[in-house]
Amino acid sequence: MSDLPRKAVTRTAKLAALPLGFAGRTALGLGKRIGGRPAEMIASELQQRTAEQLFSTLGQLKGGAMKVGQALSVFESALPEEIAGPYRAALTKLQEAAPPMPSQSVHTALEKRLGSDWRDLFEEFEDKPAAAASIGQVHRAVWHDGREVAVKVQYPGAGEALLSDLTQLGRFARLLGPLIPGMDIKPLIAELRDRVSEELDYALEAQAQRDHAAEFADDPDVVIPDVVHQGSEVLVTEWMDGVPLSEVIADGTPEQRDRAGQLLARFLFSGTVRTGLLHADPHPGNFRLLPGKAEGGGPEQWRLGVLDFGTVDRLPDGLPPLIGAALRGALEGDAEGVYAMLCEAGFVRESVELDPDAVLDYLVPIIEPARAEEFTFTRGWLRTQAARIADPRSPAHQLGRQLNLPPAYLLIHRVTLSTIGVLCQLGATVRLREELRDWLPGFLPDRDGDGDDGGGGGGGDMAEDGEPGAGESDAGALDPSEYGPADGPANGPANGAVEEPADEPFEKAAGR
Repeated sequence: MSDLPRKAVTRTAKLAALPLGFAGRTALGLGKRIGGRPAEMIASELQQRTAEQLFSTLGQLKGGAMKVGQALSVFESALPEEIAGPYRAALTKLQEAAPPMPSQSVHTALEKRLGSDWRDLFEEFEDKPAAAASIGQVHRAVWHDGREVAVKVQYPGAGEALLSDLTQLGRFARLLGPLIPGMDIKPLIAELRDRVSEELDYALEAQAQRDHAAEFADDPDVVIPDVVHQGSEVLVTEWMDGVPLSEVIADGTPEQRDRAGQLLARFLFSGTVRTGLLHADPHPGNFRLLPGKAEGGGPEQWRLGVLDFGTVDRLPDGLPPLIGAALRGALEGDAEGVYAMLCEAGFVRESVELDPDAVLDYLVPIIEPARAEEFTFTRGWLRTQAARIADPRSPAHQLGRQLNLPPAYLLIHRVTLSTIGVLCQLGATVRLREELRDWLPGFLPDRDGDGDDGGGGGGGDMAEDGEPGAGESDAGALDPSEYGPADGPANGPANGAVEEPADEPFEKAAGR
């Protein structure tokens, strides 16, 4: 693999070939249908070839192309099961790795950013990357003080490539729509494009990671690696072993799935309260399942490792209380109250008048996981929600098109949906209501009360839709305590001095 393809004409040509390839396969499929082959067989073959071309191209180009692929990867659970296979395999590859750049290019970048004597900073440095992602790749190394570290090196020309890819992908986003039912991909691409400068700024990423590492330093459930050294295009953090969440999705036991899902939900809702920041890249490649601190601890002591703070939403007051209050009102069946809150916050434009009961009917299935004390997230449940919202003939689709998503809620909305997508991939049974009570502002009428339910809808039996957890298998348990180095972006628990930096519309928003 050569350097990151930088020339706009090269990247544009590769991306432009995607819709042409799709059109060509459609024509070929029509010919085969006329020739007598079954329609179902032809459709499956077209889906597989489309998936292979699309995600092979996104992975090779990296940059913004791969970023879009990773963002889409958490929604493969929404695909109809008969065509999910090809996409699932191709999308999952984007969560952990991409083709690496050559060692010489890495050395040149390190010399430019750390100086000609950069090797003196390390006792050891592995030229083979542990992971290659959208705008940079990670190398395992040993810092000069003996700590194992992860060295994240930004691809040369990453900024130019990001903008070029996202602009080009935005032009034919409509053609990508059928890949993920119920989602309009164009707003997702636009939002990623708006955050290019933040994604490329390792100083911002380092500070966000430091803030999280400090806050969660003594947390029994969540592990955040600390920052060791930061330059403009190089970020060194402590290394973190563990089982990648993508492997838990593929081969984890029910206990591992449930524990990972519970901690993922906890981190989503507690992180903003504790740090004023929302981790905005929740795909499985950014999480690890780690053993507890005590030897021989059971699943209840496993911890969640969190990586990659390149994209965060800054929420100094935590999640807006309106989210919790509206969720509580919807669970209580308060159609008028919920509608009034949505209007006040801008979810309903002044020029639009909707039936409050219809709005409540639209919301109730989506908030089902918050109704019961425990809820099992499954691919089947997510497919049902996606189909209900995506079908142009359904009342939910028609109402969704009339709702609006205020800019302040755009990233919150995408992160929440992405987290739900991962929970459905896990097939996890989660006590979501417990996390909402503890961490979601506005969910309880009195946050200083005695912890009572607060009218958020009575508890009930675990919701079931007859489908087993995602990807359950009879494979033996993945043992985090015996697992080798994580093969993704890596960092580790904070426990050392940190060096100072050297140069330091609603229906269209990721759910319709």
